[in-house]
Amino acid sequence: MLDNLYRTVIMDHYKYKRNFEELKGENIVRVHYKNPTCGDVMTLFLDLEDARVRRAAFLGEGCSISMASASMMTELIENKPLKEVASLRKGFEDLIRHGEEPEKIDLGDSLSLQGVHPLKARHNCALMTWQALDKALKNTKEYTTF
Repeated sequence: MLDNLYRTVIMDHYKYKRNFEELKGENIVRVHYKNPTCGDVMTLFLDLEDARVRRAAFLGEGCSISMASASMMTELIENKPLKEVASLRKGFEDLIRHGEEPEKIDLGDSLSLQGVHPLKARHNCALMTWQALDKALKNTKEYTTF
């Protein structure tokens, strides 16, 4: 029953992507990212202000897992301080790579991707947007201190 619910959540995010748009402005950080194992591509857009992700959006093409993960992540990190974003990123990576549901971290709809853990070939699909996030924020002093 729970598997069906998770599949429904994933397909909903895939079909009706949230934050699927280009953000414009002088403070927007853009990162283009390509999954080398399957060819999925996306561009992540972040509006950063005062050590916080004000807005997050993406454009791209890919499988249901990568596009749903991008939709879920952009919803999850909006209006969050970078310290919390770093914690969410680590929690999601642990969920995918180790199958461990994080304690004290609410991954929201992203938790529905836990079923990807046993499918090692799909790890990069689920993690693609989160890896783009790391790339976008790696030079941000507030983010790299966590």
